[in-house]
Amino acid sequence: MKTKNNKGAVRIGLVGLGRAGMGMHLPELEKYKKQFKVVAACDPEQDFCDKMKEKCPDVKIHADFDQLLADPDVELVDIANRSTQHFEFTVKALKAGKDVFLEKPICMNYTEAKKLLELSKKAKGKLYIRHNRRFEPAFNHIKQIIDSGILGDVYEIKLCRHNYQRRDDWQTLIDCGGGQLLNWGPHIIDHGLQFIDGKLTGLWSDLKRIAAVGDAEDHVKIILKGESGRIIDIEISGGVAINSPVYTVYGTRGTLISENESTLKIRYLDPKQKLIKKQANRGTPKAGSFGTPETLKWIEKEISVSPKPKVTAESIWGFLYESIRNGKNFPIALEQAVQTMDVISRVKKGTPFDRKGKKR
Repeated sequence: MKTKNNKGAVRIGLVGLGRAGMGMHLPELEKYKKQFKVVAACDPEQDFCDKMKEKCPDVKIHADFDQLLADPDVELVDIANRSTQHFEFTVKALKAGKDVFLEKPICMNYTEAKKLLELSKKAKGKLYIRHNRRFEPAFNHIKQIIDSGILGDVYEIKLCRHNYQRRDDWQTLIDCGGGQLLNWGPHIIDHGLQFIDGKLTGLWSDLKRIAAVGDAEDHVKIILKGESGRIIDIEISGGVAINSPVYTVYGTRGTLISENESTLKIRYLDPKQKLIKKQANRGTPKAGSFGTPETLKWIEKEISVSPKPKVTAESIWGFLYESIRNGKNFPIALEQAVQTMDVISRVKKGTPFDRKGKKR
């Protein structure tokens, strides 16, 4: 673990002042003013730079990325620009000795991801991955319920992100790194890999374009299988008019459903009830029956999402600070992000949506 001797707020150079940089990172940092300070920024769009200067007059606006990298005040480069630039800019920043906080997708394919992993092992700077949805309350609460065992052996989990949108921005274009697989995919695949319960042993997928205006996929279907036999069914779509539950969990003793990530519906067998051993009977059952009658004691609950300890997607900034300043372990391992990119590349390979046919 590389540690810093510096104290006080971590000095950030923000790269990209659009939806992610100005719309997400900057508002989140308002809650971490003691831990972080944006000292510099850059973006090729002058309008965005002007808005940043108006909002944060003390922030230095650099003409380009190279100028920002040369700024000695910048210790952490927060990369939030266009997806196709993530790999190139991260390599430059690490080689310049800067720490990097990298927005998803970390790059365009598995080959680039492996190169980032190798570079991170010898670079002076440290690479941190912004898979911030790992800290979403619903994800963490559901994981805690699964681990508690009340649902029995969990054999299938469905993860859905649905809407219907005729989207027409750059994130619908293949050559811009667009498509749902690189947009929502890193977050939901990361969730799936955390749920998989062991090594990934099987993968099936299908990509389609349904409603988006560009040429990139907007409907993603992925089935992951773990060595335990657990199935993770992932569906990310901009072409579904009625949303499915965000989470559905099937276990041998119960089921969990979350329609909206704020409440959890659970139905499970009373843990005190021991299921007696039964054997199938080859005989003819009584008329209208399915065998020996049995009374099952069900517990049904609808509870608010409230993981312990309490976390939110914004909690990633706290973990980031603790790692940079105090040398604590950052909970998102780079190897995990690389595995996510492996899945993404395997899903895209051989499809019409594979970016310019580039190798994995």
